[in-house]
Amino acid sequence: MTHPRQDRLAKSLIDFWADMLGPDPDLPETPARLAPAEAHPATPRPAEPKPSQSLSPSSPPSAPPSAPPSRPEPRRLQTDPAAEARALARAAGSLPELRAAVEAFTGCPLRAAARSTVVWDGAANSSILVIDTGPGDDEDVSGQPVSGRAGRLFDRMLASIGLSRERQVCVTGLVYWRRPGNRPPTAAELELCSPFLARHLELLRPRMILTLGAFAAKSMEASGDDLMQAHGRRTVVSPPGSDAPIACIPLLHPAYLLRRPQDKEKAWRDMLAVADLCEDLRLVRDRGL
Repeated sequence: MTHPRQDRLAKSLIDFWADMLGPDPDLPETPARLAPAEAHPATPRPAEPKPSQSLSPSSPPSAPPSAPPSRPEPRRLQTDPAAEARALARAAGSLPELRAAVEAFTGCPLRAAARSTVVWDGAANSSILVIDTGPGDDEDVSGQPVSGRAGRLFDRMLASIGLSRERQVCVTGLVYWRRPGNRPPTAAELELCSPFLARHLELLRPRMILTLGAFAAKSMEASGDDLMQAHGRRTVVSPPGSDAPIACIPLLHPAYLLRRPQDKEKAWRDMLAVADLCEDLRLVRDRGL
């Protein structure tokens, strides 16, 4: 038989767990488990404050909910100007389309300071392609390659051997925008414009190339470092875009001849060499010399 004190201890333990955890299924049924409220009346608990109520008169007002963090702006994809130039050039199916392609190209830094995009001028079905370095101040104003005083002199040089831009000659440049200070184009600028010149050669398929000035001659590999030794001499070039070697004669630039009129005799002999090459290639001229 259990001692009464042990019974009271057991009952107190049962009541403690009933108050803390609720009924324990592992404990035997007792009057205290069946009616814990009667054995131990519960002390009423204070009501929980509602979310809209302040906890105390001195409690600060609740802060407004913070706005969700803004999403970062999507990064813009970097375009490749050289790849864009190649794609525009490939899509051109004619010289007028090539002109439009160059005018649509915005990847060359020279364009930012230029007034005009100067692509080509002359006969779209010519057999002779004249390649200048690129537009200067006069060309930037007129929008035509080799214009101004130098252009008028060059047209007279062509006419002296029965050639003209309207019928036999097409004129273009290595780059299509004026260079600050008339400086030579950089390698990067030449690279950006080269797909258009290559496409020009593919579309035109000229039988003769004439280069104007030292830079154009050297870029087309028509002369070495000394144009004064190479001008007027026949050579053969294979520029990108040509499917076969092309006969070429490097010429003194007409702008140079305006500064040094004493060298016009050299230019006249050069034009006679161009006329002879036209005869050898059986290119039609307005009149022969």
